Amino acid sequence: MNPKRESFYRGLFLTASVYDIVLGIIFTFFFKAAFGVLGIAHKLPEFSAYISLIGAFLFVIGIAYWLIYRGDLIKNHDLILVGALYKVAYSAIAFFYYFVGDIPHILFVSLFGVADLVFLTLMVNCYLYIGKLKK
Repeated sequence: MNPKRESFYRGLFLTASVYDIVLGIIFTFFFKAAFGVLGIAHKLPEFSAYISLIGAFLFVIGIAYWLIYRGDLIKNHDLILVGALYKVAYSAIAFFYYFVGDIPHILFVSLFGVADLVFLTLMVNCYLYIGKLKK
C-alpha cells in the first residue's frame, strides 16, 4: 500500500474513532444536555434508555474504528465495510428525518449528518482502494 495513502486512511479511522467515542460518551451519559444544546430536548422519549443504548452503540463503533486504525488495513477490509455501512445508516436517517421535518435543528443534520457523509465517502474510497489491492 502506498505509505501516504495508508497514513491518510489511518488518520481517517483515528478521527472517526475519536469522534464516535466522544459522541458515544455524550449520548450515553449526558444526553439530556446534548438534546438541550441541539434544541430538541422536547424530542426525548419518556424511556430514555433508548438514547443511552444508541450512545453505547456509538461508543462501540468508535472502538471498532480504533481497531481498524491500529490494525492491518488490508486484513480489516470487511470491518471497513461495516464501518461505512454504519455511516450510511446514520446519514440516511439524519437526512430523512430532516427532510420530513421531524428534526427542527439544522445543527443536528449539518454537524452529524454531513460529518458522517464525509466519513462515509472516505471510508468507501478506502474500501474500494483496498479491494483493488487484494486482487
